[in-house]
Amino acid sequence: MSSLLHQQLQCTTARVSAACRVSHSARRVARTFTSSAAVRDETAEPRARPRVVFSGIQPTGIPHLGNLLGALLNWVKLQREAAPDDQLIYSIVGWHALTLPQDPKALSAARSDMLAVLLAVGLDPKRSIIFHQDENLHHAELAWILNCITPMGKLKRMTTWKSRLAASRNARDDSEVDESLLNAGLFTYPVLQAADILAYRATHVPVGEDQQQHIELCRDLAESFNRTFKGKRPLFPLPQHVVTTTCRVLSLKDPSSKMSKSSPDLNSRILLTDSPAQVRSKIRGAVTDSLLGITYDPVARPGAANLLSILAACTGEDVHAVAARYADKGHGVLKADVVEAVEELIKGPRAEFERLRGEKEYLASVAREGSEKARQLSEVTIREVRARIGLV
Repeated sequence: MSSLLHQQLQCTTARVSAACRVSHSARRVARTFTSSAAVRDETAEPRARPRVVFSGIQPTGIPHLGNLLGALLNWVKLQREAAPDDQLIYSIVGWHALTLPQDPKALSAARSDMLAVLLAVGLDPKRSIIFHQDENLHHAELAWILNCITPMGKLKRMTTWKSRLAASRNARDDSEVDESLLNAGLFTYPVLQAADILAYRATHVPVGEDQQQHIELCRDLAESFNRTFKGKRPLFPLPQHVVTTTCRVLSLKDPSSKMSKSSPDLNSRILLTDSPAQVRSKIRGAVTDSLLGITYDPVARPGAANLLSILAACTGEDVHAVAARYADKGHGVLKADVVEAVEELIKGPRAEFERLRGEKEYLASVAREGSEKARQLSEVTIREVRARIGLV
């Protein structure tokens, strides 16, 4: 491996390791954050108001590399760089998982595992509120109230339910979706997502590009409620979509689609729990092409572009700069470096996850404390909602 890549990996590994050097026990959580990014600039103008950041993830299996790079490490970055008075709220959204068929025993295990994952990647329950959505009934209450002011036309224009059905059926695109499989929960889940956000009067929501339409609906519903049920001041802020500079990680076997947990081909994705040998095997078997040299061309060379994007995301570099280093090299060299970069990225969180998932009492205590904190915040909101709509 080139010395430059080795230096990049050392820097990236140091950042991830700093977030993952966690001492978890049933009584105490100790974390050390050494990033200079967390130091505030005293000369900067103060913000008008603290941010309330909310995001959620479904407990539907062990996260893959796309989840890690696209969401979870960004949550850790937001935590690291947040101002002291910002509120950070991260939820494991079990009710959303129910919009597609689930095995009850597998879902129960996945809830616990997802909490262990969030802690393993570096989220700190003393700094961020981490909780199970289904342990706070305010979400469901507010969702019903918002359903009652949501026009059917807006929900019919939502496209993500089609893509979720397509993914669950392993269809290649939305045109193959049988709408007879659509249930009311899946059709209205964007309203529940809006309730998740508005229950805490969140101001910033870090989600993927595929959820942009839902954030726009959330803003519309907040504005509609404020306009319909007036008070001395608007109840809900209009949340902003937090755009993060992350790569879109594609399937290793079909780079025309996203990396997905639902794909029947296990070699199409890299899981957080994959061993070094599994990581090596999957990346070596990734689809590329027969052209000489390496270039970044997502349209003409999607397989090579996907590997370059993964490598750039792991090392924190610009993808075009990475591609330039491999212009006169072959796919074998690129894959070898991607293997090392990915392994360096996930080995810390993987080890911490394997340790934490067995600490059931500690995980239960973190979940309980997080849910209590979440309910305290949402209780203020739901009380005001009830008063404004007349349910008092």
